[in-house]
Amino acid sequence: MNGTPRALNRVLIFLFGLAVLMAGALLVLLATIPFIAVWWHGWAPSAAEAVGTVFEGSRVAGTRVSWLWLLLTLAAIVIELLMVWWVAQQGKGRRDLVASTGPDGGAGPGGEFTLGEAPGRVSIAAAAVEQAVRTALAPRKDVLGSSVVALDFEGRTSLRVRLVARQGADPGAIAADVERIVSGLELVMGFSAPVLVHITSGARARFSRAERVR
Repeated sequence: MNGTPRALNRVLIFLFGLAVLMAGALLVLLATIPFIAVWWHGWAPSAAEAVGTVFEGSRVAGTRVSWLWLLLTLAAIVIELLMVWWVAQQGKGRRDLVASTGPDGGAGPGGEFTLGEAPGRVSIAAAAVEQAVRTALAPRKDVLGSSVVALDFEGRTSLRVRLVARQGADPGAIAADVERIVSGLELVMGFSAPVLVHITSGARARFSRAERVR
């Protein structure tokens, strides 16, 4: 529900895992199968010598530096820049504000100012919504924790509500309670947004003291 490139992440994880798997399989084969170890000891020195010959024959005129090293250096720089870009894409789409008015927006039906009003701007932070949801859920003993994040979803602000429920809790009742709380916030704060409710039960739920019969 945000701008994280999940498909790209899965492809990169697959390729990295495949490379690690192949390297690990090669090491296991070298350590356990004698004829593969013999083949490796015969092939590796000749391959290293061939690579050295290629680098020796590709020196830049008047220098002892191979242009292949320059190419590898350029490739390393490009890879590092791509890694920085990839890291910057993670979690993209979060917003600090859930809603805000224009700098000169009035409260009237057409944005006009009424008697006693002055130009200004009203902003509602995601942290305020999170605190309101957490306070409203505090009486529930089957909810151990909650968090609210504002995200950019299809050009509009949306909310992702994550809840940690105690084992044995009724997720339907919790979801209905969250829906009621969000509906109340929409009436009070004057905004409407798509809401994704994610209810989970993790290690915190397993190690916490039980408050209800399972």
